[in-house]
Amino acid sequence: MSDGPTTSRFVTPSRPSAVARARVAPVALSTASVYPEGVAAGFEIAGELGYDGVELMIWTDPVSQDPRAVERLAHRHGVPILAVHAPCLAVTQRVWGADPVHRLRRTVEVAARLGARTVVVHPPFRWQRRYAGVFADEVARAHEVHDVTLPVENMFPVTRGAISTVPYALGHDPTEIGFGAYTLDLSHTAAAGVDALDLAERMGDRLTHLHLTDGSGAPRDEHLVPGRGAQPCAEVCQRLADSRFAATGGTVVLEVSTRRCRTRQERTGLLAESLLFARLHLTPTMSAAIPTRG
Repeated sequence: MSDGPTTSRFVTPSRPSAVARARVAPVALSTASVYPEGVAAGFEIAGELGYDGVELMIWTDPVSQDPRAVERLAHRHGVPILAVHAPCLAVTQRVWGADPVHRLRRTVEVAARLGARTVVVHPPFRWQRRYAGVFADEVARAHEVHDVTLPVENMFPVTRGAISTVPYALGHDPTEIGFGAYTLDLSHTAAAGVDALDLAERMGDRLTHLHLTDGSGAPRDEHLVPGRGAQPCAEVCQRLADSRFAATGGTVVLEVSTRRCRTRQERTGLLAESLLFARLHLTPTMSAAIPTRG
């Protein structure tokens, strides 16, 4: 719920110029970052702070499941939908029905309608055996039928006391199976105890989507503001900035937790800080920005 309009105390960067956009990856805000506020608040805050777009998280918020309502929000706030996150969380297993294949196909159709060319997807859970068997085919089908890319996200084991299990049928590291595109989530690398830079290296040019966030290394999904944890967030951003990530359509999404914020102003402050971090560290170095002759 919104606390009403406020005047932010934070100086936020304007959207990059057309020349800058050609070599700097767009920075989007995940609508999950405003929880417990809803999708409408995500668009409002993204527009207010100058994000380049949003990543729409489809989940139990009815607005997130209504493409027409989302289109109206995008138009009202002048914020495009750059990506859509499929409803593949444990809490969204009944969104759009119980069949995960149907949910994925519907998400792809919604993304295509909204003008988003990316659908972020998690690997299937262990109990989704049929889905796991057709998952790779569905990922390829989305690109062939709708020209939508499905970068598969790295996940993490679930730890309860002294017991740690991997709840995903294909494992928590998608590079072990191999897909055409990947999402790198830096909160998940922290929770998994995985070296984020090594994983980015393994993903290579197929790393097309970054969930820029942070983690302390505790065995849980924290989604801290980047720079407040132990992950090499700045180094990952700089590596992408100096690569062809932006030129090939890569997108950076701030997916941070603000659920403990008690006011809209406090939440906006964290998301402004996150955007400033991204803008700072996604600037190409001089050696990468200036093309060499010959």
